[in-house]
Amino acid sequence: MNRNLAASKFLSRRRGLRALIMLFAAFSLAPTSAFAWWSHDWAYRKPITLDPAVVGAEASGVPVLIRLHEGVFRFADAAPEGADLRFIAGDDKTPLKYHIERYDEVFNLAFVWVQVPHLKPGEPAAIPAAIWMYYGNPKAADESDPRGTYDAYQTLVWHLSERGKPASDASGNGNNGTADFASVDSGLIGGAARVDLAAIALPATPGLALAANAEATWSLWVKAGTAEADGVIYSQRDGEAAVRLALAHGVPYVAITGAAGEAAHISATTALDSEHWHHLAITAAHGKATLYVDGAEAGSGDAAIPALGSAAVLGGDSATTLASAFNGQVDELEISKLARAPALIKLAAVNQGIEDKLVAFGADEVASSWSTGYVGIIMGSVTLDGWVIIGILMLMMLVSWVVMARKGAQIGRIGRANQQFLALYRATGNDFAALHHIVDGTAAVAGTDLTEKQRVLMKQSPLLHMFNVGVEELHSRLSGEGRDGMPRGVLSSQSIHAIRATIDSSLIREQQSLSAQMVLLTIAISGGPFIGLLGTVVGVMITFAGVAAAGEVNVNAIAPGISAALAATVAGMAVAIPALFGYNYLITRIKEVSAEMHVFVDAFITRMAENYDKPSSLRAMAD
Repeated sequence: MNRNLAASKFLSRRRGLRALIMLFAAFSLAPTSAFAWWSHDWAYRKPITLDPAVVGAEASGVPVLIRLHEGVFRFADAAPEGADLRFIAGDDKTPLKYHIERYDEVFNLAFVWVQVPHLKPGEPAAIPAAIWMYYGNPKAADESDPRGTYDAYQTLVWHLSERGKPASDASGNGNNGTADFASVDSGLIGGAARVDLAAIALPATPGLALAANAEATWSLWVKAGTAEADGVIYSQRDGEAAVRLALAHGVPYVAITGAAGEAAHISATTALDSEHWHHLAITAAHGKATLYVDGAEAGSGDAAIPALGSAAVLGGDSATTLASAFNGQVDELEISKLARAPALIKLAAVNQGIEDKLVAFGADEVASSWSTGYVGIIMGSVTLDGWVIIGILMLMMLVSWVVMARKGAQIGRIGRANQQFLALYRATGNDFAALHHIVDGTAAVAGTDLTEKQRVLMKQSPLLHMFNVGVEELHSRLSGEGRDGMPRGVLSSQSIHAIRATIDSSLIREQQSLSAQMVLLTIAISGGPFIGLLGTVVGVMITFAGVAAAGEVNVNAIAPGISAALAATVAGMAVAIPALFGYNYLITRIKEVSAEMHVFVDAFITRMAENYDKPSSLRAMAD
């Protein structure tokens, strides 16, 4: 029976330890977020919804402008120059091509172009069509891909955000400007070009040359310097053949002249004001040209594009004369060798304007995995000595949790076993002989039948252990004839005191068993914070030693080291606090069980003195 009981205890302890380790691993290693996360190297993400209903038609491969400012984006949490920006499709798996036109960390402004694969109004999966913007990875490298942001038909994209240098072609086709231009910071998108002082010549490259009757699209944003302004905004001439976009008393028009001198004139009906930016676009295909103003068709007519191989001019009819120049600012010049659909032109006008009705931002989300966010930054800055300290503390934490789990299970079993024994003790009317035979299984009393499970449980009761010790001592003294000068069956006061001393020694051993390993919790409570503080002090010393060696104070270098050093103190408190709560709970339960054992010893001795001072009852016990 004792072997079976020991085996049962051993298996129970192993199962409890295994369960505790699995629970610890689950809490330590599993991320708490129930949502998908593209990459846990990024600490933050923001949902961006695109509402294609504002366009009203399907669009594919759309470069969408994302405006970031301090109201929608936390610049302080992103890498310098936005190098860690990533844009992921709504499936949270597919990276999207993008490039940054401007990233200003002084004024907290950024303009990013992202190619969205598909927008379709009326499609439930696409309304709202969401993409994710990830940031918060200081180690990430810039992956901007201007060429990948546009399709193969796009031949030129001038953002005109350059300062003191020629315009750069973001389409990747190399159609860059050849001379500096007058730039202004107050442009519509990042920056703009002033063309009232000098026109800007486009390069004469094969990519910008047009064949006769070719398809093409020109689009740009303009802001007139004066009301009812006149002037040529964009022109491309080759002899008599020409294509011009201009204003006449503020009214935009398109003039297309063929090589033989035949001309087509397509004009809008409303003049542009000089206070706002306006989007102008021209499409040409199959002998027809269309003029768009702010995304809406303003006029169309029969006009075939002539063959044009010369350089175009932005802001005038000639790059060398201001006779017919446009007085104002221009921004975002785009040219493609495809007649873009009206939906795409409207989308550009809606998305790129001041009041962007296409893009909406959601609330920032923080990665909850231990490997990301601020925790990831701190853990990544912990030095080797810090990891040694944290490792020791984690070992102490695991030991303390194992002790608490085992002691809690032990005290719980003892409490149930004691209650089982006391119920049996009361059921036998405090008859020691009957109770002894019931426990041994050699006799039964009505109402005291025990199952095998109850017998196994009761054998773990300290009260039963002390009862058995007392009964054995009592039986050995009552079985002797005339012992201590007393008649057979009569106990002397010295015998009663001796029996009590023996039971008290058993009580002490039971208390020692209950208190075993509790010292490990006191070590965790008192030693954990001090070990953590040691790690913090060492980490701070190393950090300041590095500052001294560098010869300069850099808060960006100091802050991660200090945070990592403080992680050791946090680890020490994480060890001590649970151990403190567990210790107080367990020590209270131990005191309750100890008090119950003391009460039982007093009751047992008192009942023994009452029951065994009469020869008749003593002889019954001896028999």
